[in-house]
Amino acid sequence: MGQPTSIITPAHEDITGNSSAMEVPCPTCTDTAVPMMTSYVYAIGRIEARFPRLSIEKEFAQATGRVETAGQTDQQTFYNVLSSPEGRYLVRQLCWVFLSQNLETYIVQPHDPRDFDRLVEAIRPRPSPLDIDVIIGFRGPIAPPDLCNGLTVPMVVFHQIYSFDRDTLTKAIPRPTKMAEQQFEAAAAEVFERILQIADNAGATDDHRALNYLAMRYPGIYARTAEEFAQDFSLTGVETRPSPLSGTRKIVDVIFSYTNRKTDFTEKFFVRVDVTEEFPFLVTKLAPYLER
Repeated sequence: MGQPTSIITPAHEDITGNSSAMEVPCPTCTDTAVPMMTSYVYAIGRIEARFPRLSIEKEFAQATGRVETAGQTDQQTFYNVLSSPEGRYLVRQLCWVFLSQNLETYIVQPHDPRDFDRLVEAIRPRPSPLDIDVIIGFRGPIAPPDLCNGLTVPMVVFHQIYSFDRDTLTKAIPRPTKMAEQQFEAAAAEVFERILQIADNAGATDDHRALNYLAMRYPGIYARTAEEFAQDFSLTGVETRPSPLSGTRKIVDVIFSYTNRKTDFTEKFFVRVDVTEEFPFLVTKLAPYLER
């Protein structure tokens, strides 16, 4: 069984078993947990912090007055206030929204309260269109309207979150020794963008979780695509299918199609991902795919 090489290494891993229901914290309730049916989420997008109520926005303005902010942009001020001892009490009061392809997709909350720090780091004092956030956790019910200023999207309780930018991702991918850096990074960027643009990829289905896992944790797909580009092939398809190996576990075949730009000949490669539990993992490495 192949094991992937980590591209972006999370700060920690909290491996959990599979279950149909779990106890998750309720942001609008007391300290008691609320049982709910859940499904797994492995999503790539961007996190925004918003004021859920006018009173919280006014309180933030009060906290800003207690922090030195001269010469800072609004975004730098927002980050520095929440990072400061004077403003940290507001972190739990904010609404944390996850956007996929610039669409409001989830309201996120940490499973461990200590991970609110991870949400603050996702704000970034100097944001860029290339910023990326990844969340791994459980999808819960639709948020009540009073939780986030009327926004009603599913809630996600995450066990893992990490933030970086696309340049960091492409530079972290192991590059074939005989390939020029610029050529490889261009290929990696195209594969990553193709996965993100797959319709309705909110990271909540088995297929999309497999794709997003590969984009983040398996460099083999980037190396193969760069090699195909060098041989005058185009990346013409990325599809998923239930694996014939699926039985007691859920396994997905992810198939990459490459078509020669001159002859229209197409060759395919596939990789198998186990998505049974919260954290997907590689079953077999990339190999030629034969239609049955």
